[in-house]
Amino acid sequence: MRATMAANELARRQTQTVTAIRQASHSLTVATQGKGFSEITGALASWLTEIGGTNGLLTVFVRHTSASLTIQENADPNVQRDLLDALEAFAPEGADYAHQEEGPDDMPSHIKAMLTSVSLGIPVVDGKMTLGTWQGVYLIEHRASPHRRTVVLSFIGEARS
Repeated sequence: MRATMAANELARRQTQTVTAIRQASHSLTVATQGKGFSEITGALASWLTEIGGTNGLLTVFVRHTSASLTIQENADPNVQRDLLDALEAFAPEGADYAHQEEGPDDMPSHIKAMLTSVSLGIPVVDGKMTLGTWQGVYLIEHRASPHRRTVVLSFIGEARS
């Protein structure tokens, strides 16, 4: 009886399809123009295509304390303007911050980055990020001056061979 059960279990295991899991990483440099949103959705999609990522999780991480990431509407640029205005109202330049060494926009930038996200997890299905119709992935620059920001990408999941 035990031998029959073991043989059935072995046969069941042999008929299951095992999908290889792949892990890949990449760094993306984003040149910002100063305060504002830089859409990176296309760069993320291109990288997923390049590595053959089909089903899994894409993690996006910005390596800075005065910039952040968000998923937001990509149809009306007024949304971005209103969001920047709201962040500015919450953490304005010129307030009496203790940290003043790096200029009047630095401490407000740290606060804004803390309120938003420095990392995002985006499910990938059939080779595409599962973003909604009007969603885009953005790096938000909180400093007044242009910067070169590093965004680290990591994919784990199924990939085409």
